Amino acid sequence: MTSPALAPPTLTLRQRQVLNLVAAGHTSTQIGRQLGIGATTVQRHLHNIYDELGAHDRAHAVALAIHYGHITLAELARIASKDAA
Repeated sequence: MTSPALAPPTLTLRQRQVLNLVAAGHTSTQIGRQLGIGATTVQRHLHNIYDELGAHDRAHAVALAIHYGHITLAELARIASKDAA
């Protein structure tokens, strides 16, 4: 008998927004400016993301988010092209 598959961790819309910008290489200050929130709030979102995903740092959180499907390559490409403009 196999065990049921565990559901991937859930993230809020704002957490996904923060994580996408982290994946695109933005700092907390840049993310805060782009989302209209303070850098401290960004850090709080990151802490909650780490807890939810079981991540140790930004890179680990991004890797896990890609694994769980919270970040797609299409989203990253869109963010990168927007940043280049």
